[in-house]
Amino acid sequence: MASTSAPGGSQFDGNQYDSRMNDLLEANGQEFFRTYDEVHETFDAMDLQENLLRGLYAYGFEKPSAIQQRGIVPFCRGMDVIQQAQSGTGKTATFCSGILQQLDYRSTPPQCQALILAPTRELAQQISGVMRALGDFLGVKVHACVGGTSVRDDQRVLSEGVHAAVGTAGRVLDLLRRQSLRADHIKMFVLDEADEMLSRGFKDQIYDIFQLLPTQVQVGIFSATLPPEALEITRKFMNRPVRILVKRDELTLEGIKQYYVNVEKEDYKLDTLCDLYETLAITQSVIFVNTRRKVDWLTDKMRAQDHTVSATHGDMDQNARDVIMKEFRSGSSRVLITTDLMARGIDVQQVSLVINYDLPAQPENYLHRIGRSGRFGRKGVSINFVTREDEKVLHDIQRFYNVTIEELPSNVAQLL
Repeated sequence: MASTSAPGGSQFDGNQYDSRMNDLLEANGQEFFRTYDEVHETFDAMDLQENLLRGLYAYGFEKPSAIQQRGIVPFCRGMDVIQQAQSGTGKTATFCSGILQQLDYRSTPPQCQALILAPTRELAQQISGVMRALGDFLGVKVHACVGGTSVRDDQRVLSEGVHAAVGTAGRVLDLLRRQSLRADHIKMFVLDEADEMLSRGFKDQIYDIFQLLPTQVQVGIFSATLPPEALEITRKFMNRPVRILVKRDELTLEGIKQYYVNVEKEDYKLDTLCDLYETLAITQSVIFVNTRRKVDWLTDKMRAQDHTVSATHGDMDQNARDVIMKEFRSGSSRVLITTDLMARGIDVQQVSLVINYDLPAQPENYLHRIGRSGRFGRKGVSINFVTREDEKVLHDIQRFYNVTIEELPSNVAQLL
């Protein structure tokens, strides 16, 4: 396939992807990976602490999802794990449960025994919230160490003692180097959304963090997509990990109806979106564009036509982003315009419609984006705006994920 269609090794090429995966997992897989086939169909069957079970049930879990049925127990047993599952299938609760089960809560002040890295501030804060909720009856102390907040505040909280730290790579590395975050007792290290974390932006920082951790640390890799490049990197710092993977052909998000709208040229996308606005506002919707500048531009254009929208992207002040996400989660704002920053694991239960105003630049982000619209098997709809220039990209996405994306029917409101 010509490199022009998918820069960076043409990741859309399904055959190339499969052959790389086979080389890694089968040719060398026997001595590196270990398979794990146990399935535990209830939380009660997992031999979890009573107070962790109470936390899971209080949080609203009744029955473990497929990844939880297979993934919680090996992590609880101290094994290194690589787990791949779709967005919205319960990965966060899987590793949070595995960590909460293994923490020692007896020391005062608490010692940091688990470190979780996430690619964005929002996701790090969300994970710390989930862990705090699930560990409510265990008395867990968790802190989110993220950029855009005061380092002094982090240092104060960490000096008082935490059981687990969640954060973004830059801030965590800074705190480890200052020894404000002590690595001596860290026994569990988790990378969430590992494909993004291990991409060029974070790889070096992760390596640096890893050098500062104890040698016997347990490693967990969790992600919706695991390109071969990510698997290669895991070989460098994992010890015979259990692999719980889904094949590429299973990666499509079941229950999400995927459609496209032909838009003759870029300039016509705005009119198309405005035509759809009444439908958008029936439900909660997320609109993805590819640049921060375009978020601002589209937000201004929509508001100029009296359409109520909110927006978030990485250039915004952290407090402003928090307020916007809170309003969106509560339902007081209905339509959110954003970039791929939001596509990674932000859990908004009511979202049932995603619009790709721009098709994503990275193939993996297509899955992360439309994963917003049907978490835990909830039905959802995704609509892709496709210009002539985008047709090749759409074709490649369909081939890569082995899906058929159909033209949007006229009765769009009835689909939601």
